[in-house]
Amino acid sequence: MPMESNTKIKISHVSKLFMNKKGEPHRVLQDINLEVKENEFLVLLGAGKAGKSVLLDLILGLDTDYEGEITFSDGNLETKDLGIVFQKYALFPWKTVLENVEMNQKFRGMDRTQRLEKAKGYLKLVGLEGFEHHYPNQISGGMKQRVAIARAFASESDILLMDEPFGALDAQTRYQMEEEILRLWEEEKRTVVFVTNNIEEAIYLGDRIVLLEGNPSTITKEYIPHMDRPRKYTDREFLKLRNEIADDFTLVL
Repeated sequence: MPMESNTKIKISHVSKLFMNKKGEPHRVLQDINLEVKENEFLVLLGAGKAGKSVLLDLILGLDTDYEGEITFSDGNLETKDLGIVFQKYALFPWKTVLENVEMNQKFRGMDRTQRLEKAKGYLKLVGLEGFEHHYPNQISGGMKQRVAIARAFASESDILLMDEPFGALDAQTRYQMEEEILRLWEEEKRTVVFVTNNIEEAIYLGDRIVLLEGNPSTITKEYIPHMDRPRKYTDREFLKLRNEIADDFTLVL
């Protein structure tokens, strides 16, 4: 079946099998079918060990041993063609903040003056102007994640994949980073696939929320938050959807 014109990523009948420590087969994902639309902020929501990060690795191309098919509207993309933010900051400790942000463009052979200019622009967007020459061990965890986000946006990929990027942050910093990523996304529309196990975070961020659960995991339900942004955690509609999703979590655990 051809890909619809506004579909950015198409996941068709994807299943993933691992071998456990005893050498026995264990199916982690079962018949995943999902289309990610252009400029959509899609959230993959599920409890721990639900296969969310496994699915993201398949999309990234870090694991190619699976059943089914994953296709992109732009053809066969490689990992270097995607913007990626992990929970662990994955910064180079021996490089400055600025050097970390410019890395993707350096690998692609972009002129040094041009890539440094772009890197500085994205650091300004994430509020780190003036920290260009600091090293990762000289800045806070929240600032490190801002560097990782700036690097992902500086890659100029129109697809961003984020694997629980705020999970290691304290609650206040996490709220700030959620606001930050939405502001950047609204300024520079990209297609985002965002992995989380936090229901409130999923509702706050997502255009669409996909619940991944079971053993093996499959898509059990989808939700569309019909709320204007910025969303408030205490609004009636927010709490109503939060309770609905929490009830569904209870049913599938």
